[in-house]
Amino acid sequence: MNSFFRSRIYMCLRECGKENLHATALKFRLLREHGFNVSEGIFDVFISKIEDGTFESGDIRGLISVYEASYLATKLDTKLHKVIRAYANQQLRKIIDSPDHNIYDVNVLEMAVEALEMPYHWRMKRLETRRYIDAYSKHDVLIEFAKIDFNIVQAVHQEELKYLSSWWEETGLSNQLHFARDRIVENYFWTVGQIQEPHFGYVRRKMTKINALITTIDDIYDVYGTLDELQRFTDIVENWDVNRLDELPEYMKLCYLVLYNEINSIGRDILKDKNINVIPFLKKSWGDLCKAYLVEAKWHKRKHKPSVEEYMQNAWISISAPTSLAHFYCVFSDQISSQVLETLSRHQHHVVRCSAIVLRLANDLGTSPDELKRGDVLKSVQCYMNEARASEKKPRVYVQEMISKTWDEMNYEIISHDSSFLPRGFVEAAINLARTSQCMYQYGDGHGSPDKAKTVDRVLSILVNPIPLD
Repeated sequence: MNSFFRSRIYMCLRECGKENLHATALKFRLLREHGFNVSEGIFDVFISKIEDGTFESGDIRGLISVYEASYLATKLDTKLHKVIRAYANQQLRKIIDSPDHNIYDVNVLEMAVEALEMPYHWRMKRLETRRYIDAYSKHDVLIEFAKIDFNIVQAVHQEELKYLSSWWEETGLSNQLHFARDRIVENYFWTVGQIQEPHFGYVRRKMTKINALITTIDDIYDVYGTLDELQRFTDIVENWDVNRLDELPEYMKLCYLVLYNEINSIGRDILKDKNINVIPFLKKSWGDLCKAYLVEAKWHKRKHKPSVEEYMQNAWISISAPTSLAHFYCVFSDQISSQVLETLSRHQHHVVRCSAIVLRLANDLGTSPDELKRGDVLKSVQCYMNEARASEKKPRVYVQEMISKTWDEMNYEIISHDSSFLPRGFVEAAINLARTSQCMYQYGDGHGSPDKAKTVDRVLSILVNPIPLD
């Protein structure tokens, strides 16, 4: 970073805390989002006003901004958690529930409601872009340019989805594996949530294929394969041995061939363009994923009830984020580091682990009832219920608290040394994966039952319906 930008950032930090609460909180949030370790001490003036009772509690914009900023807290930020978030939450709920709340601008009140439902830092960015354009379309001439840009990018996404739909049809997996979820649109929606910019079409196409294969293989382990078949499939994937194809039943042969060909194709592209052989790392990631799936299949068949700790040790791998992000690193990065590949292969990147845990827990909160009916292993909610002998409400609160703490860990990693040698775009994609998971599972199983969890409406708004131009 050059001296000009360093001096501008320094001036910005120095002024934080001297302005109104909205401006201070916004600067804090933006700087933290971009990896700058801004001290929570810039809110000391605000905290002192809370403590001596002089803060004007009707400052709804300031309260919303500081509440949103509190979700950029790390595990070391006690004031943001214990004082600022708690106070802002309390005051915003008072304003919303007050009979006099109509004195406030309706758009600002809606922002407060949505912030309390889910903070901006946890939300899928492309969906938020659409929502903000719709909300402020009458307030700024620049919004017209934003509408045009949104529609242009949407047209790019539509062309990619056409290609991927044809690819999916050609694989034969949706026709021949009748038990598996046919979710090519939803799998593409996930990739748009991770990386939306139009020039990353190659990345989106490859990652959608990876997501589609993950969904299919997950269903093989969850609802169809016998333990003997699953053990053989796991061994063959782990050894990456196409010569053992005859050991598999017919439905597994097709799935393994598509997997084998797609991953080898990615490996060939990367070897040609970036001069590094990534296939050993990619095949290990699939072997690790299938082994984690097999553990859960054995738990289910043998009616084993794991503790929360035992469950999570396996579940953050079985949710597939480490496998997905290993592939993302390879297809996204201009220069691939053998050191990064090794640490990804050994599951040693904290950002990846945090992203995986948020995805796992959001999935558990959204899909537990449906997946248990299908015959899946107990999820974190049920594990906690068994362990603590509690009703379902308390475990769900516990899992939500785990999600919040994991975000604190991820925020810390963003501004720490751990993520400094990773491409910034990769770190952002890992965070976006967590964000998209909370979008997909916010109202239920948005991946498995999209028509019941607002996913269809969200897909239409992002991928199908353009924004009308004035």
